[in-house]
Amino acid sequence: MGYRYIRSMRLLFVLSMERGCGRWCGMESTTCMRLFMDPQENSGGRANAALLDIDFGTYPFVTSSNCTVGGACTGLGIPPLNIGEVYGVSKAYTTRVGIGAFPTEQLNATGELLQTRGHEVGVTTGRKRRCGWLDLVILRYAHMINGFTAIALTKLDILDVLDEIKVGVAYKINGKRIPHFPANMELLHKVEVEYETFPGWKSDTSAARKWNDLPQKAQNYIRFVENHIGVPIKWVGVGKSRECMIQMF
Repeated sequence: MGYRYIRSMRLLFVLSMERGCGRWCGMESTTCMRLFMDPQENSGGRANAALLDIDFGTYPFVTSSNCTVGGACTGLGIPPLNIGEVYGVSKAYTTRVGIGAFPTEQLNATGELLQTRGHEVGVTTGRKRRCGWLDLVILRYAHMINGFTAIALTKLDILDVLDEIKVGVAYKINGKRIPHFPANMELLHKVEVEYETFPGWKSDTSAARKWNDLPQKAQNYIRFVENHIGVPIKWVGVGKSRECMIQMF
């Protein structure tokens, strides 16, 4: 996927609660100068998810650096005005490796199914990832910090066999909605998740190569996510290969 920009570079950020698959491109001793002299085809990404950010993540269950968009400026030495497109990357469900609050975690057959079908194993540690429903409270929070211009929603095909699919849309404490993502981790452990439930599409999406190939119920799920967070979904992933990434626009 090639992207041009006038005065910017594109950035990719993983949104789930665990380590992602991105990495910085072109990391050399002359990175800053290369980006300054020839910015047209440069891109950056982060190997850790937004909620592992040392300042804005689920402290103390974080990494030692800034995984959010500001890390591009401090890590690559580029000015904020040179950042153009910011693409968020999220699975169609949520995962996490290790301990820490995980409001939508499913400690049941659904969680096991997501872990098994999604081959959810930590790349570095080899530990099984904890799995749960997509959490739109987290996605909205990540968008607030990073300012996404578009999102790639991956691994939609993992949900193909489910009879129903839930999406976390809000947090409650003592039966009352809270208006934002809690900064207090003790509070995050106590939240009750409010879900929106969708009927499963119960069909194989892995052969889909364009939007109209997806079942209507899958399209409804994607549009709900898009509308709820207020960011266009530009790509939908339905498999491992490059060809399995449906580009929406």
